[in-house]
Amino acid sequence: MFKNKMNQLFEDQKSVHVLYSYNESEDYIRQVVNYIQNGIFAGNCIILIENDRLYPFIHNELKTLLTTDQMKMINRINNFDFYYSSGSYHPPAILDYFNKTVQPYLEKGISFRSWAHVEWSSMEDPLHIIEDFEKIADNAVNQLSFPLICAYKSERMPEYLRNILMETHPYLLVEDDLILSEQYPSSTDVK
Repeated sequence: MFKNKMNQLFEDQKSVHVLYSYNESEDYIRQVVNYIQNGIFAGNCIILIENDRLYPFIHNELKTLLTTDQMKMINRINNFDFYYSSGSYHPPAILDYFNKTVQPYLEKGISFRSWAHVEWSSMEDPLHIIEDFEKIADNAVNQLSFPLICAYKSERMPEYLRNILMETHPYLLVEDDLILSEQYPSSTDVK
């Protein structure tokens, strides 16, 4: 059900920005593998923004499910390099990095989807910057017309951040189901 519902949404609308809050690494790996596999089967290239700790598990699982040619459709970016490319968590630098990454896909008319594992070094990092970044990401999803899932570890999401994320993501991935965020400003406009 989940796979069909999500893939149908991506096919119908393309511009889909999803928040995924996870607890267990096993659940996380299962979700990202499903997302990548479904994307590749739908003919999308994948931009995977992932850490060095979990990527080997994801890669090993995907190698059992995909062909060598399908594996080449995955562009993996280290999430630390991505989010801290300017030396700090700086939304304009992150957006610039992302734009350079997607430019070849856009120029060649290649459809893609992205999965971003969002992490930061400490709770002292300014959480309001994440709000700025997620607003930029939501705008990019709508302008460039691609699906994006932003994954955050639940225990690293204080209530203030959780509210910000619910307001900046029109969809939530909750236990294999894609639901509308009631806190997203235009959720009544989303079909």
